[in-house]
Amino acid sequence: MIASPPLQPVDPLEKQTSTEPNATLPGTPPGEKAAPSDKGDSRQVCQGEFEPEQHFYPRVLNAQIHPLVQSFFTLGNERIIARYTHLNPQVKPNDLKNILSYTPTHFQWAGSDLFNVTTASGHRQMIVIETNSCPSGQKSMPLLSETDEHNEQGGYRLVIESAFQDQLSKSDLSLGGLAVVCDKNMMESSGYAAVLADVAKEHVWLAEWHVDDPDPDVKWVDRVLHIRDKEKVWHPIRACFRYLTQKPWNRFPLKTKTIVMNQIISCLAGGRNKMMAARAYDFYNSDIVATGLEIKTPETINNVTRGEIPLWLNSMGGHAVLKVPYSNAGQGVYTITNKTELDDFMSQDHHYDKFIVQSLVGNATWSSVTRSGKFFHVGTIPNKKINTYVSDLRMMVTGSSQGFRPICIYGRKARLPLTGELQPDANTWDMLGTNLSVKLPDGGWTTDTSRLILMDRKDFNQLGLGIDDLIDAYIQTVLAVIAIDRMATRLMANGEFDYKLFESLNPDNALMDEIREANGDF
Repeated sequence: MIASPPLQPVDPLEKQTSTEPNATLPGTPPGEKAAPSDKGDSRQVCQGEFEPEQHFYPRVLNAQIHPLVQSFFTLGNERIIARYTHLNPQVKPNDLKNILSYTPTHFQWAGSDLFNVTTASGHRQMIVIETNSCPSGQKSMPLLSETDEHNEQGGYRLVIESAFQDQLSKSDLSLGGLAVVCDKNMMESSGYAAVLADVAKEHVWLAEWHVDDPDPDVKWVDRVLHIRDKEKVWHPIRACFRYLTQKPWNRFPLKTKTIVMNQIISCLAGGRNKMMAARAYDFYNSDIVATGLEIKTPETINNVTRGEIPLWLNSMGGHAVLKVPYSNAGQGVYTITNKTELDDFMSQDHHYDKFIVQSLVGNATWSSVTRSGKFFHVGTIPNKKINTYVSDLRMMVTGSSQGFRPICIYGRKARLPLTGELQPDANTWDMLGTNLSVKLPDGGWTTDTSRLILMDRKDFNQLGLGIDDLIDAYIQTVLAVIAIDRMATRLMANGEFDYKLFESLNPDNALMDEIREANGDF
């Protein structure tokens, strides 16, 4: 989603090291001691270590779930199918049942960011802005119940017990232990490690792996993941819960003996690659057109060179969103509504060769003009100052042999209210930016939690959403995840990465070089 510029350190666990491209995969034989390192050692997380105060924001610990949100989570897929097909009679129950029962091959854990939009005629809908592998959200979700024995672990346990336990059952016990590997969001990463230790009833390694780390505690040997302990001894891993979000294809190979969730192909196929996600949505929409279902997105133009950008911008009425396809956490996203914003973008040195141009969703008088008309933000309910803010919704889901299920939801709002008339020199970033991740000048990360909208009795009503909006968001998220998983399956046909197909769909030399360097088998 779109980021926001304020630098407001809120959560010390959120501040992380910067990650820039580096595709080396160093190796040292198992059991061999490595040279000492200045970085913090990886550690083992034991059973019983989960402490809610360490894995939820303080305001979440004291929040009471909104009854409408709680009702949504207790519906179950059967009632969701009945309700959705009742309101959308063009969709047959069996078609939607098949979709919600789909078992992902590569992409078991995901989160979509959605906008609640409307048209000039008042037709409201949820549209997908992007879908992320390894999504954040657990620390922002109030508990659904206070009676369940494991309730204090919230959605952390749901992810581990559904999607990851499904993958864990495929692992080779002789390969070694379990691990969580992360490059940001230690608050949630450590939470997953603690819950995994409880569920698996064994110690779990927790290690950070940043791309710019010259001596990481993580490496690959013969496609088996290894973690280095504080005694500098390497330990093999049979299954890994991956929380790598910054260009993870630079560190994890595409084919591994260690079971990994999510597999790296899910990132390249669309989970961390907006270019391929748009392709995946188009292909899947063509496949399901007869069902009456569709992944709804802003109009998207792929593989745009720098020189073509002004032409596409002009075709959308001078308003558009420009995206670096492989960035995340709100980085590499630019709202363009005037010459100054365009000049700023064009003057920057971009690492990659191709970009995405997407129609801009703004206010009724200054949204992009597209072939399907204009979408504009519904936004939050006006506050006491009669200000409406752009908001989004993050819907996290898991997919397993039991099909899909919603895991957690949160919302975010922009820094400044939405204006009716756009000034020539307006900073639209502050009005449209919703992402809470903020990159600090030293390369670290922090989170602007002041704009977080919880699904509790206090915050949820700001969004003006009903249970049918949440159902729509859930179904749109599942469709987007299936589209990316199917793309990943196409790219890994016969167990080998189809380099030629990927390059034809996503012709970007810089990205190709990164993939080749991290996977020496091309």
